[in-house]
Amino acid sequence: MLNTMKKSIIGAGMALAFTLAGCGAQGSDDVVIYTNADEEATAAMETALDAAGYEGEYILQSQGTSELGGKLLAEGDQIEADVVTMSSYFLDSAQEQNEMFADLTFEAEALEEHPSYYTPVLGNTGAIFVNTEVLKQHGLESPESIADLAKPEYEGLVSIPNIEDSSTAWLMVQAVISEYGEEEGKAIFQDLIANVGPHLESSGSGPISKVQAGEVAAGFGLRHQAVAAKESGAPIDFVDPAEGNFSLTEAAAVVNKEDDEKSQKAMEMAEVISTDAREELLTYYPVALYKGETVDETHEPAHPKTFDQPLNVELLEQHQAFFNSAK
Repeated sequence: MLNTMKKSIIGAGMALAFTLAGCGAQGSDDVVIYTNADEEATAAMETALDAAGYEGEYILQSQGTSELGGKLLAEGDQIEADVVTMSSYFLDSAQEQNEMFADLTFEAEALEEHPSYYTPVLGNTGAIFVNTEVLKQHGLESPESIADLAKPEYEGLVSIPNIEDSSTAWLMVQAVISEYGEEEGKAIFQDLIANVGPHLESSGSGPISKVQAGEVAAGFGLRHQAVAAKESGAPIDFVDPAEGNFSLTEAAAVVNKEDDEKSQKAMEMAEVISTDAREELLTYYPVALYKGETVDETHEPAHPKTFDQPLNVELLEQHQAFFNSAK
């Protein structure tokens, strides 16, 4: 039975479907690609596809994670898209509910096992980051853990993303529950959210912006953003939390359609996205996903961990409820 959250994202997806009706490429020879990736990632995909000879043969549409997730769950294989790049946990839930993706016909030698119907495109890893100047102004030691951010001395000086709006917050929730369990973890989050106050952000990049601006001393978000900020000369440092660096991947899948010729082209494009685009993607999202890939030592998290349950929409909903119960 779908709960309230799932109903809301399905509703959003259906509303979006009405908005896009009549303006897509259904019935044409163009391969339609739906993605929740940001601008850097979509640019890398387009560059790789064009270089592979597919320029003018595809339409790439960017959508928010909840919007695209709603469409996947609501429409299944009737969705307009031929290829989807999306958070892998949403692909898993969509496949479980709708059996909508075809098995991939190519192998790309990923480092981690994954289902036969998708292959990783990019990875994001969570970490703490700090503004070293603001820490000094307030006489604070740099935090070593997420739990440290819940200490009284950090009141009003922490920014984190809201799990209702950003999957980046899920990396933090996974780390806390994994290390402390739900009971102790809830107590930590109650104090942490109290410290955050007005700095609970609706986007994953919100906290790093607040930390860079000096509005807060510390935050939680994507590790590579803090590394880039530090390398640019900003007074930013990054901290791999003692609870662990958890990661989320986005992956490419091909919708199971009846059009054999178009489906074959879609499969070829998915392969290009997951192979040829990787070199550029690694410059923005420095997480090695395939054999032979390497990243600079700076981008290797000190405490990489994975959650002990499969990531899917249902687990996300449980962790959203956990987060909200701590407010």
